[in-house]
Amino acid sequence: MPEHAHGRPDSRETVSLYVVGLFLLVVLPGLNLLPAEDSWLHLSDFRLNQFGKFLAFAILALGLDLIWGYCGVLSMGQGVFFGFGAYCMGMYLTLQIGTESVYGSELPDFMVWTQVKELPLFWYPFKSFFGGFLGAILVPVLFATLFGFLAFRSRIKGVYFAIITQALAFAAWLVFNRNETRLGGTNGLTDFKQLLGYRLSDPSTQRALYLITVLALIAAYLLCRWIVASRAGKVLIAIRDSESRVTFSGYTPWMFKLFVFVVAAGLAGLAGMLYVPQVGIITPAQIGVLPSLEVVIWVAVGGRGTLIGAILGAVAVNYGRSVLTNYFPEAWPFILGGLFVVVVTMFPDGLLGMIRKVTDRKPPSAPGLQADGRTAA
Repeated sequence: MPEHAHGRPDSRETVSLYVVGLFLLVVLPGLNLLPAEDSWLHLSDFRLNQFGKFLAFAILALGLDLIWGYCGVLSMGQGVFFGFGAYCMGMYLTLQIGTESVYGSELPDFMVWTQVKELPLFWYPFKSFFGGFLGAILVPVLFATLFGFLAFRSRIKGVYFAIITQALAFAAWLVFNRNETRLGGTNGLTDFKQLLGYRLSDPSTQRALYLITVLALIAAYLLCRWIVASRAGKVLIAIRDSESRVTFSGYTPWMFKLFVFVVAAGLAGLAGMLYVPQVGIITPAQIGVLPSLEVVIWVAVGGRGTLIGAILGAVAVNYGRSVLTNYFPEAWPFILGGLFVVVVTMFPDGLLGMIRKVTDRKPPSAPGLQADGRTAA
């Protein structure tokens, strides 16, 4: 039985999870440590860092799959919560630059350019790592709680909720682009130097960030799997299939929607927090409408309502992007759009559904013999 039917992977998928976890935690970092002369095995620091970014995106995709694949609520604003988490960690990393900045000032360089005389009050909590870490989770969660309460309590659902969340992404993009927000404007936050005293330019620091991202992805998957397998998860699936029946059964659907929406926002914030130190930049362009739509495509391509498919789709699409943009940089948006159309129309179960169909095929049995020795038809 597929995972989306009961929330628990079968034995084959459990084995696959152990194999993938072993590969991500042991094999890839091990290849990175091999000498560069072994080019057919060696994995460069750049590639390992790139995979770390893909796995951070996979955490973001998991959150959307939880709310869209299992609850049937399409949120097209997950990039906003990703951006909140990324900016919170980026603010901490920016303040760690200190006198290493171009102007040798304690203020971030962009504040010196815009003639800001003192650090804005809302920056103060991010002087410590604990403030950056806590903010990256709590800010998306609190904002999602407020936004979700107003939306779900008002019984906004279906395409209307998708449009509202898309408008939210556009509004956030506009706000973060303004210099008056004191968040770097269109240039965003960048040129980070260190994290907890470790140089971000050091390959060993990047390897550590990669391993932390893998562990965070595993934890995020187990959390989502536990939610889906719980009684609340069964209610979420019931809401997806028929919300009116859930209401008639005595449940309050909007509360379950709010719960899963907040969890998805927290996962998005976690993904953003892990993304920033590995990539070294966060700008408004990464939290607008298009990035939020791309997350939807990742989940659709991988196979929504499966969890594993969300991870697979995020990694596969972003890896394809890194390869194809080297050859067809301007054609990528068209390739991505075409991929989405093809998957939705021809392969609605995504990549994971295709894999399951192939692996579930049984070889034809050998023809039997009848009593008189003739071959059975």
